[in-house]
Amino acid sequence: MAQRTDVLLTGFDPFDREALNPSWEAVRALDGWKCGRATVHARQVPCVFGQAIEALASAMDELQPRLVLCIGQAGGRAEITPERVAINIDDGRIADNAGRQPVDVPVVPGAPAAYFSTLPIKAMVRDLRVAGIPAAVSNTAGTFVCNHIFYGLMHRIATHPAAGLRGGFIHIPYLPEQAARFPGVPSMSLATMVEALRIAVSTALAVEKDVAETGGQLH
Repeated sequence: MAQRTDVLLTGFDPFDREALNPSWEAVRALDGWKCGRATVHARQVPCVFGQAIEALASAMDELQPRLVLCIGQAGGRAEITPERVAINIDDGRIADNAGRQPVDVPVVPGAPAAYFSTLPIKAMVRDLRVAGIPAAVSNTAGTFVCNHIFYGLMHRIATHPAAGLRGGFIHIPYLPEQAARFPGVPSMSLATMVEALRIAVSTALAVEKDVAETGGQLH
């Protein structure tokens, strides 16, 4: 009998005075979706330093997934952006949902300065573009709770290896109803975001070795 493959998708609760968070809206729309033998499980995590990693760890302990994609909001971006690297620093420009605002504090003291995503990020971007969805590799996940949970995920994968386990982080734009409050700021429909995550999951499950295509930036 073929081994069942569970996929964990996480999205954040709203933060910074927003009424919703597109990461959770898109993720929860895929809860229970089956991609081949894989079943997607959606979990909401708090936009709080420390607690986000704890919630992720709890979900991973429960599900024992083989693929983990953490999703976050990147207001101002116009594309779906798989992240390349997580850095070992918390530096909050704003406070999190618990009022915490760490400055220049390591996510994990004594751990490596950075971890690279183990997702096929360039293949994901390629497949998203083929489907007509704007996408690009991102080389910075910021220094807020998105990078925090991304680093926590990759540290866990590095220090608690499990056969075939891969993971990473994807940033998504504002929803139109959010961008309406910020004239000129780009947005993306929920339906497009959900389809983008379907493609991202499908590609991550199908592609073991990433494609060698340019995804770099000048600045």
